[in-house]
Amino acid sequence: MAGDLHSLARAQVAIVGDVMLDRYWFGKVERISPEAPVPVVQVRREEERPGGAANVALNVLALGAQARLLAPVGDDGAGERLGTLLTEAGVKTVLIPDKACPTTVKLRVIGHQQQLLRMDFEAQPSQAHSDALRQQAPALLINAKALLLSDYGKGALREVEHLVALGRRLGIPVLVDPKGRDYRPYQGATIITPNLGEFQAVAGTWANEAQFRALGEQWRVSLQLEALLVTRGEEGMTLFMENAIHHHPAQAREVFDVTGAGDTVIATLATALAAGWAMDRAVELANRAAGIVVGKLGAAVVTVEELAATESMREG
Repeated sequence: MAGDLHSLARAQVAIVGDVMLDRYWFGKVERISPEAPVPVVQVRREEERPGGAANVALNVLALGAQARLLAPVGDDGAGERLGTLLTEAGVKTVLIPDKACPTTVKLRVIGHQQQLLRMDFEAQPSQAHSDALRQQAPALLINAKALLLSDYGKGALREVEHLVALGRRLGIPVLVDPKGRDYRPYQGATIITPNLGEFQAVAGTWANEAQFRALGEQWRVSLQLEALLVTRGEEGMTLFMENAIHHHPAQAREVFDVTGAGDTVIATLATALAAGWAMDRAVELANRAAGIVVGKLGAAVVTVEELAATESMREG
């Protein structure tokens, strides 16, 4: 039955977007470097996790649904490692390698559970990457019940208009986690999910809640969206639909790390819509998932069991 957590297992979600390999170096800080006023981290443990659209796929999988991922990577060790991690997790993955464009890698140095430094290694995908992605997208969408486009601004979705149109022609929900200041390429999608800062960069500032709501509705209409979801951190989420505006207060009891929270939100939302849930009910579930994931370190996932526990707490 739609709206039941068990129904999420029936969902099939296709994901296209920017993937990356998240590397973590965990260590101990006991002194300051004599060479510069910076902490010296004695690395004790290293960890690698799929990031970006790959983390979105893991979030879909954690809900018991089927995740299929299509993305460009470099023809390098990081791309191979990313593919191995995703395959081992159970994500049906098609990664398009290109020698000219290295896989995006984000290296985070953690000392005493606090991020001290992040280093990014990245390059824009080539036109050959884009052409291959466009050619393989139709096969990805066979039997899919939702198309999720995860835009991290790394170039995988430079032809996002084609993907939005493809999903809508197939009659499935098209969800976009947007990037940048130009949302016109996302026009016609089912829903986009900017955070507060991203929406403000596009829509401009507002002085009160009434002005915010007017801007939200204005952008929903101008982009021809069925819905617009603005995630507002500790203020919760606001969903703009044709006949109503729904606000969902934040669910987090303790915020430890917001890294990857947007991935969890859109993955949960896409999975619920793919399972036949109504939009506002799907957003309510995504809001609960966000409240769980911000209590974890780094890009993490939320399981059906964790969501069921929050449901029991609310009912209790």
